[in-house]
Amino acid sequence: MNNNHTSNIRFVLFATGVTAIGGFLFGYDTAVINGANSYLKAHLQLTPTQEGLAGASAILGCIPGAMFAGFLSDKFGRRKMLFLCALLYAVSGLLSAIPRTFDQFLWARIISGLGIGASSMICPVYIAEIAPEKWRGRLGTLFQLGIVTGIFLTLFINKLIQGMGDEVWNTAYGWRWMLGMEVVPAVAFIALLFAVPESPRWLAQNGCENEAREILVRVDGAEHADKEMTAIREAAAQEEGRFRELFSGPFRKPLLLAVILMACSQFCGINAIIYYSTKIFASAGGGKANAFNCSVWVGLINLIFTFVAIGFVDKAGRRLLLLIGTAVQTVSLGLVGWMFHAGQNGLPLLLCVIGFIAAFAMALGPVGWLFCSEIFPNKIRGRAMSLAALTVWVSCYIVAQTFPILNDSAAIGPAITFWIYGGVSLFAFVFVLALIPETKGLTLEQIEKMWSAAAHEQKGAS
Repeated sequence: MNNNHTSNIRFVLFATGVTAIGGFLFGYDTAVINGANSYLKAHLQLTPTQEGLAGASAILGCIPGAMFAGFLSDKFGRRKMLFLCALLYAVSGLLSAIPRTFDQFLWARIISGLGIGASSMICPVYIAEIAPEKWRGRLGTLFQLGIVTGIFLTLFINKLIQGMGDEVWNTAYGWRWMLGMEVVPAVAFIALLFAVPESPRWLAQNGCENEAREILVRVDGAEHADKEMTAIREAAAQEEGRFRELFSGPFRKPLLLAVILMACSQFCGINAIIYYSTKIFASAGGGKANAFNCSVWVGLINLIFTFVAIGFVDKAGRRLLLLIGTAVQTVSLGLVGWMFHAGQNGLPLLLCVIGFIAAFAMALGPVGWLFCSEIFPNKIRGRAMSLAALTVWVSCYIVAQTFPILNDSAAIGPAITFWIYGGVSLFAFVFVLALIPETKGLTLEQIEKMWSAAAHEQKGAS
């Protein structure tokens, strides 16, 4: 019995761990442009407008990637789409390292963005659909752990490559190696995916019940498989699986919750810090080397506190972590704004930024993706999750484009900019307190029934 249980855990950890490599590539690709950008600008002699476009080009690919991945994963399966994401990362890494013109570089980065956008939707869904409810919270946060690990390690990969030559070498070749190194984990992702099964829920909904049951037995034993297969059949009999159900039926509320929660996860300013941390610390009076060291601390805290989410999300629950995290975010961002207003810098500013990063990493970052992957009906989970991921990337693009404008504005400046982000975090706290339910310990089918029951009660009351 113990051997079987150990085998079950190993199987689930392997499948979800491989899927989390999609998160690692997401993080690597998000952060690598920061180290390469100045050398790319010099090599291709980019204008300031082109430099900004180079930084945002991947996000432009994320939007269509997130839009279409849901439909494609519902139609062709989660595993096939994971293969496609890995292939897009590999192709982008190769093409980003060899462009001769700016247009070629943009297309290479847009291809990467397609992979990021698609994997941001598919990876959390796949993990939610294969993980048993007792482990789903911890395993669901592995995707975010992959992202922050990719972001953190990229800082050092960029630094290592920069140290391989002088300014002339980096301008000619260094940035190419930074971008091209993405091919290594992408190829590893492709190879490991051959040993990963398809989502059992997707198989069951597409007439492959025997194969689905075999996978569920490997996940947590025969009793778990029987229970899950019965729940999947009951849910399938009650739902039509039409996309418009999200806008008119009992699932309109979870869609609204998901969209607002994911918008808050970006408009709180997390990627303003991830993308521009060196600029933020430098503008506060630190030198370039000190600004890089501060960025390393930001990346390290981001990584460490993601483990806090992994440790507590199935014990404390999604809702409590979100409440604590958004409350700390609000206070930290308020203090960051005050420090800029008062002309403070150095260690106090770093500690306040780290407080915000820690709060985001333990709550809104991982739990947002997890919550959205749990709350939609099985037959349209992919397409519904696409809308949540699309919200993330549109919001991310707006933040990336507006932060330099707000930060450098004489009328607004960094203090008011961070107070705006703090206001969004305060709104997120109130929103979670008033509307976000607890999903800890519930199967995906039980969560689905919860929305239907709430809709019937509301209809009966009216």
